[in-house]
Amino acid sequence: MKLLIRYIFTLQLLMLVLNSHAQNAAARYEIDAKRMGVSPTEKDALPRGKEFVRLDSTYYVGWMFQGLYLHDRSADVSGLQKALPILRKSFYLMEKDYGGLLATIYNDPYTYTVNNLRYADYLNIAGALREVYENLEMPDSAWWVIQRVQTKDFRKDHYSLLYSRMSWLVHRNRFYTKKQFAFLRNSVAENEQLALQLCYDGLGFIDRNKPNNDLWFGDYQSMPDKLSIYHNLSLIHSYLKNYDSSTYYYEQLAANGSVSWNNYGSLKTEMGEFAAATEMYNRDKYKYGGIKYLMEPYYYLPTLQIYAGKTVAAMDIAREAIQYSNSSPGFGWYNIALARSYLYNGQLDSAWLTLDKAAHFKEIHIGTTLTQPQYEFTIGVLKLIWFEKQIAATKFLHPNWWYHPKWLYEVASLQAQQYVHEYLLANQLILNPERSRIIYDLFCGESTVSYDEVFSLMHRFSPRYFSKLMHEYASLDPREKIKPYFKLYEGRLLWTQKKYQQAAATYQSLTSAVVDTAHEKLFMARLYEGLWEQAVRDNDDAKAIQFQQLLFEHYPTIIPFSNLPFSMQVQFSGLSDKITNKVQADIRQCNITSNGNSSIPKAVVQFSKKGSKYAANIDVYNQKGIILFSRKLLFSTADNVGAQIAFSFFGTEIPLEIDAPATPEKTTTP
Repeated sequence: MKLLIRYIFTLQLLMLVLNSHAQNAAARYEIDAKRMGVSPTEKDALPRGKEFVRLDSTYYVGWMFQGLYLHDRSADVSGLQKALPILRKSFYLMEKDYGGLLATIYNDPYTYTVNNLRYADYLNIAGALREVYENLEMPDSAWWVIQRVQTKDFRKDHYSLLYSRMSWLVHRNRFYTKKQFAFLRNSVAENEQLALQLCYDGLGFIDRNKPNNDLWFGDYQSMPDKLSIYHNLSLIHSYLKNYDSSTYYYEQLAANGSVSWNNYGSLKTEMGEFAAATEMYNRDKYKYGGIKYLMEPYYYLPTLQIYAGKTVAAMDIAREAIQYSNSSPGFGWYNIALARSYLYNGQLDSAWLTLDKAAHFKEIHIGTTLTQPQYEFTIGVLKLIWFEKQIAATKFLHPNWWYHPKWLYEVASLQAQQYVHEYLLANQLILNPERSRIIYDLFCGESTVSYDEVFSLMHRFSPRYFSKLMHEYASLDPREKIKPYFKLYEGRLLWTQKKYQQAAATYQSLTSAVVDTAHEKLFMARLYEGLWEQAVRDNDDAKAIQFQQLLFEHYPTIIPFSNLPFSMQVQFSGLSDKITNKVQADIRQCNITSNGNSSIPKAVVQFSKKGSKYAANIDVYNQKGIILFSRKLLFSTADNVGAQIAFSFFGTEIPLEIDAPATPEKTTTP
């Protein structure tokens, strides 16, 4: 009797399984029919995917449609986190049902052709899942996906999921070690060698399979696969300072129409070819076609404009990117670029507000080697520079600040905050295992801070150490166009150590340096600033006038922050009353002198009034009488007006109108 019951139960179970399989087969047949003509990324994919799951939740297709749809529209962490479990479920289900079949896909042309849809689905799912893991900063999980794909022994890497991707993962996470992620090595140098070896392994894989793949896919089939690896080789060789090799691979990519002009532009920047870099970045500004990825040209182009002294153009480029990105990936980086542009234009209030916006934005680093630690460090460096400039601005507006309790307190308060910020930044720097490459080694293509900003770190942390380091770089670095920058740094660092004669000799040696006058105005400005400082110390008035004029000609916006007295004729005309007289008094107390020399710049301020509003028309002329800047400012009280006008003498953009009274020259600090 028991045997009969067991037999009946087994028979029922078997019938249930067979019926379930039949139902599943029917459901899957229906799903396969309905999916035809519908892309997993189009608007109908999400409801269609949910329908497929209702028909058969054990079939990967419904989960794939939903996962790929969400992945395609994910531009922040929450979107990626929604896509992740669905993509992962789809990946598991496909491996479970079709893993064996996929491993045989290259057995013969018939098997490949008949099962090509499954093959394409698998690659799409694996690629999307890998990308989500990467963008959520889970590289070990991304590596696991690649390893699963490798177990299938595909003969061709159609979606670049294998060696080029592994190489990229290692390169992007090179500053971590095996302790954090098992697939890495134990130092930056070892990781870069691993990334390089993975590229060469990938080229070997392509060559080994080329004869068979040529028969199936044509003679040119291997080139796209190689170009994917060439892309990584160009980046890695650039990082390793193998510039000839990096250039070779970029030229190979360009010849085959696959070059990233953005990355090539970074190499050109690193080599000091700023005109070529600007042209290449501009070529890639609009290539991305969407807002999901960081558009790196929009971050780096403003910096090149700053080098060229075009701070207004730098601001315009950054604003364009901010408007286009609409708080999507890259928004934080573009705000950093805008804040940097404000700093070099002299707009300190706007710079701080923009840096604060970037600091509170949750940036996600998609499609780039730029990382969150770099993001935070760059904001920190720019804030350090902001403190330096704000202190210098207070001293410029109030040269006798140490006699006035209000301004003495202002400077002391700023310095105290600066020291706290400097301590935090020093800890970040110490914990950075690649600081000698991407920070101290000026113009590194992987760096996110400019060469001029790095000086603020060096002269505050250890000028003696860094002046020696810059001397070594100037002697050993292979980049001839960058060597003058190391020498300039050496001179500036010697000056901070009060080694004035050595610094002056270094500056003099640079006066014959060959530079691109259109794209290296900031370099020339820092050199003239150093020579002007030396002339002031030597009481050589003629040379002081000469070099301040050269600085005014090349980069006037940095003059108010130089802590040096600038010679300029300032003339006032028009309406004279209590308000305008107060504005004039505020301007006269700035660190601007008039020595009666007619061959110095001249600023003319004309006041007028209409109704309750005052107007100041400002014209600034160079020593030859050619007008350089024209500004107009509307105001109702004298508060902060003198400061705005004084900075406008040096090319700083000022608001058209100051509406509400404000504490004079007071900026909100952290």
